[in-house]
Amino acid sequence: MLKDPEQRYRAVAARDSRFDGQFILAVRTTGIYCRPSCPASTPKRRNVEFFATAAAAQIAGYRACRRCLPDAVPGSPEWNLRADLAGRAMRLISDGVVERDGVTGLARRLGYSERHLTRVLTTELGAGPLALARAHRAHSARLLIETTSLSVADIAFAAGFASVRQFNDTIRAVFATTPTQLRIAAKRSPRVPVPAPGRVTLRLAVREPFDADGVLAFLAARSVSGVEVAEQGCYARTLRLANGPATASVRPATGHLECTLRLTDMRDLGSAVSRLRRLLDLDADPAAIDEVLGADPDLAPSVAMTPGIRVPGSVDGAETVVRALLGQQVTVAAARTAARRLADALGERLGNPDGDLTTLFPTAAAIADHGHEVLTGPARRIETIRTVCAAIADGDLDLHVGADAETLRTKLTSFTGIGPWTAGYVTMRLLGDPDVLLLQDIALRTGAGRLGLPSTVDALSERGRAWRPWRSYAGMHLWRAAAKPIERTP
Repeated sequence: MLKDPEQRYRAVAARDSRFDGQFILAVRTTGIYCRPSCPASTPKRRNVEFFATAAAAQIAGYRACRRCLPDAVPGSPEWNLRADLAGRAMRLISDGVVERDGVTGLARRLGYSERHLTRVLTTELGAGPLALARAHRAHSARLLIETTSLSVADIAFAAGFASVRQFNDTIRAVFATTPTQLRIAAKRSPRVPVPAPGRVTLRLAVREPFDADGVLAFLAARSVSGVEVAEQGCYARTLRLANGPATASVRPATGHLECTLRLTDMRDLGSAVSRLRRLLDLDADPAAIDEVLGADPDLAPSVAMTPGIRVPGSVDGAETVVRALLGQQVTVAAARTAARRLADALGERLGNPDGDLTTLFPTAAAIADHGHEVLTGPARRIETIRTVCAAIADGDLDLHVGADAETLRTKLTSFTGIGPWTAGYVTMRLLGDPDVLLLQDIALRTGAGRLGLPSTVDALSERGRAWRPWRSYAGMHLWRAAAKPIERTP
């Protein structure tokens, strides 16, 4: 992450796309803001200023560049790297919390007053929560205008605007043009077919290199039939969203992922996209990660073989916790079988199935009430799952992407039957914490030994200090090594 203005300017002069989405370049003489790799002539240093967010640039009076599409880039990896209030707030804002619950709901989830939250965000990011949410809505809308055939009215509500008039006013204010003019200007881009009602296809930007095969293989190995489908380079699953169930499918393409969503309510589009981005870890900074991990001579061959490795995330906190508990001290295949049995018995059936996607993963309330009728295995684990699900259903355990990692770990380990491995695994996947090394994991230590790294807890912990703040990604390399069959000489 570049903080120094001179380093940022050098990145702009080099048109370095690695930094797109990480900061905003604004040009005083033109009054526009751009991504660092904008193809326009590099402005003079004295005419340039930098902002942490597009919202801050908009407040300062700048308009979005019509050429480099600063909204059509991966998000900043800083929001996962930062565990402070600003980073946690940005994760919730991108999930649409402000649109659903207002600034009051955002502040309540974060455990601070609205006044304090606004003060921190303005100081750290140059804009308050309303301005940040407005910029997020505007950029989401532009992406839909230029890459889909949705009507302007559908786009307005899908992007989170309260009315078409508010949508039109915001587009004019941010881009100095109208939605119709944006669509006309984009005609030279390939058009997508007119979608069926409730269905939209769009592109998900990704920072390259991107280990698509690896992240899809991880999800496929754990996929639950009816809830998920993983085959032939495509991953699809059901989603439980604020305004109704949805289905989503993603398929890697050159420089992006093709994503098709079928939504009950278009207002959930932004939230669905945000959750898929976290699930696939699309906003990671592979250059920074590989540079640190590749500096370890024993880890370097794995990094070179698998550039751009990703840490799969989560689309639902309760589901992630339950599946982590099901996976305690059993194989991935056994955990998958248990999750499928649970989904078959207690999952909610879609009224209109989408191919093989027929079922929503069970709610915490359903598992708390009826899990004992379905779950098998040690009685202690069954009781832990039911107790945790009851706490989730009652609101005593609030699982969301804006949670504080240490607070969440402490809360989880307060439950009998949850230890450091489960708590760490949940924070890594739910919060996108990039610096979790699950030292208790036998497979991870096996992989370390195969790569020539220490395989004892204390020694691996000491060696892992050099991998900060990317130890979660190092763990993925170790898991990958453990999963490879041992080559034996004849």
